[in-house]
Amino acid sequence: MNQQLGAHELMEVHEVLTNSINKINHFQMLQPYCQDPQLKNILQNQLNFIINEYNSIVNLLNNRTTTGNATVGNTRPNTNFSPTYGLRNPSPVQPNTSINQMDDRDVASAMLGCHKTSATMKMHAALECADPQLRNILIQGAKNCADQAYEIWQYMNSKGYYQVPTLKDMTAETFTNVYQPVSSTINQMNQQNINTNYNMI
Repeated sequence: MNQQLGAHELMEVHEVLTNSINKINHFQMLQPYCQDPQLKNILQNQLNFIINEYNSIVNLLNNRTTTGNATVGNTRPNTNFSPTYGLRNPSPVQPNTSINQMDDRDVASAMLGCHKTSATMKMHAALECADPQLRNILIQGAKNCADQAYEIWQYMNSKGYYQVPTLKDMTAETFTNVYQPVSSTINQMNQQNINTNYNMI
């Protein structure tokens, strides 16, 4: 990494790291309210990953003259999951009137919210980065947050905590059929123009 970082990207990374600290603290506060062993396992694994990712970015900033590619780990979302669609008598929800009312649904929902916020923040920061190594780490971090969000969403969907409303078949079909592919003739003409322009350079 270059020895110097731009002021703008340094401030963006400051926001990302502050958010990561808050996320770590938040997840630790949620632990006592987990009852489901599956959720406890997800939370602990994700917390460990978030801590390692945070440390990787801090180490990169503190060793900016390091050669080679510093990276953060990759998450592995469950691609075999089949979401349940449709509303199945969803339970009414409202804010708790006491911290003692916290349950697994609250914990999972809080985790999901943290991941969504972090993914957006990291991608925004990456788009402002001049340093390619820092940029790549932030992009991977945004993807990791998206994957972790999907993992906790899968848990919530399987428990009925996060249901997916659907449209009537005719409405959905009408909506999706509005979009049509670009004709192959236009695509070929554009490709020829691109090739010609690049040949001229």
